[in-house]
Amino acid sequence: MSAATKQGFDTGVRHEPIRTSLSIEAMKRAYFDNLFYVQARSPDTATDHDRYMAAAFTVRDRMLERWIKTAQTCKNACARTVCYFSAEYLLGPHLQNNIINLGIADKVASLVDELGLDAENIIAQEEEPGLGNGGLGRLAACYLDSLATLQIPAIGYGIRYEFGIFDQRIEQGWQVEVSDLWLRNGNPWEIARPKLRFPVGFGGHTEAYADDQGKTRVRWIPDLVVNGVAHDTPILGYQVANTNLLRLWRSEASSSFDFQAFNSGDYYGAVNAKVIAENISKVLYPNDEPDAGKALRLRQQYFFVACSLQDMIRLHLEHAPSLDNFHEKFVAQLNDTHPAIAVVELMRLLLDEYHYAWDRAWEITRQTFAYTNHTLLPEALETWSVDLFRQLLPRHLEIIFEINRRFLDQMRIRYPFDHERIAGLSLIAEGAEQRVRMAHLATVGSFAVNGVAALHTDLLKNTVMKDFYELWPEKFHNVTNGVTPRRFVLLSNPALGELLNRVAGPSWARDMASLRSLETYAEDAGFHEEWQSMKITAKRRLAKLISQRTNIQVDPRSLFDIQVKRIHEYKRQHLNALHIITLYEHIKNNAQLDITPRTFIFGGKAAPDYAMAKLMIKLITSIGDVINHDPQVRDVLRVVFYPDFNVKHAQPVYPAADLSEQISMAGKEASGTGNMKFSMNGALTIGTLDGANVEIRDEVGPENFFLFGLTVEEVGQTLNAGYHPWEICNSNDQLRGAIELIDSGLFSHGDTDLFRPLTENLIHHDPYLVLADYASYVDCQADVDTAFKDRPRWNRMSILNVARMGKFSSDRSIQDYCDTIWKIRPTPVRISSGDDT
Repeated sequence: MSAATKQGFDTGVRHEPIRTSLSIEAMKRAYFDNLFYVQARSPDTATDHDRYMAAAFTVRDRMLERWIKTAQTCKNACARTVCYFSAEYLLGPHLQNNIINLGIADKVASLVDELGLDAENIIAQEEEPGLGNGGLGRLAACYLDSLATLQIPAIGYGIRYEFGIFDQRIEQGWQVEVSDLWLRNGNPWEIARPKLRFPVGFGGHTEAYADDQGKTRVRWIPDLVVNGVAHDTPILGYQVANTNLLRLWRSEASSSFDFQAFNSGDYYGAVNAKVIAENISKVLYPNDEPDAGKALRLRQQYFFVACSLQDMIRLHLEHAPSLDNFHEKFVAQLNDTHPAIAVVELMRLLLDEYHYAWDRAWEITRQTFAYTNHTLLPEALETWSVDLFRQLLPRHLEIIFEINRRFLDQMRIRYPFDHERIAGLSLIAEGAEQRVRMAHLATVGSFAVNGVAALHTDLLKNTVMKDFYELWPEKFHNVTNGVTPRRFVLLSNPALGELLNRVAGPSWARDMASLRSLETYAEDAGFHEEWQSMKITAKRRLAKLISQRTNIQVDPRSLFDIQVKRIHEYKRQHLNALHIITLYEHIKNNAQLDITPRTFIFGGKAAPDYAMAKLMIKLITSIGDVINHDPQVRDVLRVVFYPDFNVKHAQPVYPAADLSEQISMAGKEASGTGNMKFSMNGALTIGTLDGANVEIRDEVGPENFFLFGLTVEEVGQTLNAGYHPWEICNSNDQLRGAIELIDSGLFSHGDTDLFRPLTENLIHHDPYLVLADYASYVDCQADVDTAFKDRPRWNRMSILNVARMGKFSSDRSIQDYCDTIWKIRPTPVRISSGDDT
């Protein structure tokens, strides 16, 4: 043991104040040191990227003391640790967020002024780690922020994709995908751990053998072994010393070069293993339609959980003689079904590597995992072909079959004549092709299952997980999603943050319930003026960005009506588009119409192979091309598609919104988190009773929410009665007129076939009841128009939305997990104050 370890962190190693002090002078010296010694640049020759890197290393230095102290404190306390397993993390840019969490924003602003730096240009240099597709990955990032802020020991585990979600360009109105090169200029926030690596096997076969005690064991002999190498990122809590760990795994070949193959002239074969291995962490969620894509995606999922579980076991055995109490040290939260194979991998490790008996291994495993379900969409409830499992993970398939055999034997005793129920509970879906049901595996192998909004959890219990809920009602919980107010208010909307600090006190960012004090200002005319000033500042900022990125000029005084989220039919961007066309027709037919000027802003990415979603983007941009160039309409309506929507580009969007579009068909959105970000920034919601909309409406008050559309029950009744969308279209002149205008070629330069797949699908199928909700939506939008003209009413509603959003902080969500599922307490970290002045 080193002297530093014996003496303790604070006394064993002394740090230069230039590395740890939060004083302006120390940070100034550190910045120039990093510019010179790390970037090898003088101030005269430094580029904006050099300045960004120097600033990032300066901030990171101040986090590392906290990070190492957190690890030591948690180890010494033998604290139970949350391991968050997620295939996605949409972290967003780090620099500003870490400055805020360190509590040095004012000092950094002073330093920037003193040095004459262009903060905006420096901040713009940071590449966003695009390690997620949307809400799932952003939720994981919010939860890491809140875990650290609430001082909960935690490790986030995932994949260090070399290429994240694609960058989106809009060319001639169409989405074009471009590779996300987020690592091309280096990543100052991560620390590579080349010595921390674990082997991960694929393929091969299994064989039985007798161990030293004569017991039959199984040995897996894979035909491919790759290594997972750790890359660590510190995640700092807000104004606390606790700094948790995000550990992402990069795949590499166990041997990069085959000299025998090279010497025999097989030059491709000489590096083939390296190519195969590195492909595993090459790109986020490959297109899994071809068989090769499916195999790669399953490899990715197994790769990261195999590395993570080996790492957890390593950490546990550093201070424990066995894995008997592994589940007491760690709780592993499965963020959807992508990491569900972890249940089987832990069983394999316990059975084959540590020689536990089945019953004891299963007991440890089931007490280790908890599972979050994020979807009710059948296509998103992941299943894998048994043949693919047999090819890639033969030992795991054997264990799955054995788990299933034992589980179904118990079910036959409980439900002796209910063959349909037993087939529904099985981990294996029978049919033309046997498939492994990953949601079933996660449910059977976990001690807790939770939905992510009250409505979603109720539907989970009554639909896709009904049989499991009836079997284990005590296992099911609801934890409504939340978002971090640090990034989505303090960072994204500094004017609102300052206003809230003054009115509610600075503690609101850790206790959003305290924002209830804003209610006393809801009728205050003077406060209304400040509120409007804050909002118009945000709208001008977004208008400037829209002009720079799309060359479209928008009026900040207009109503900013915004729908930004993944492009998908169930999210119903085409319902929004139909309303825009209806307004367009009204104005064209009545030039004297008194209508509130609106700017419709869309953003979001469509999956590369999702043709209908990409056609929806083309429709939106084409509507914009017509409206924005029509002199009769363009001063009243503008339509913008804001490209490459991600965390970085989202930050100026939420503060600028007047109206938040949350218009999915009831029963399809598990929760949503964009709805929370908008409301936290004072936008009013137009929405259905879907996902977390239900709870948002309950919290802010029905009078402060624009509700339309069928309920979940009404959706079911409509579909069960036999839904005929063409009858609705024919009976509604406005709706029929909007669809006919699309088919006329007005928005497609005379091409009457371009949008025909979309309109034909609506008229003849309409799986998400767009036409059924159209009339209600248009009427509700008229109510929005009326309300926006009454500025005192609108301001009051906006203020009350912010005041009543406390429930939707991710801090509350994490506290719910701690109290009801994880049963874990904070472990505060203390550091010596040092020279922080």
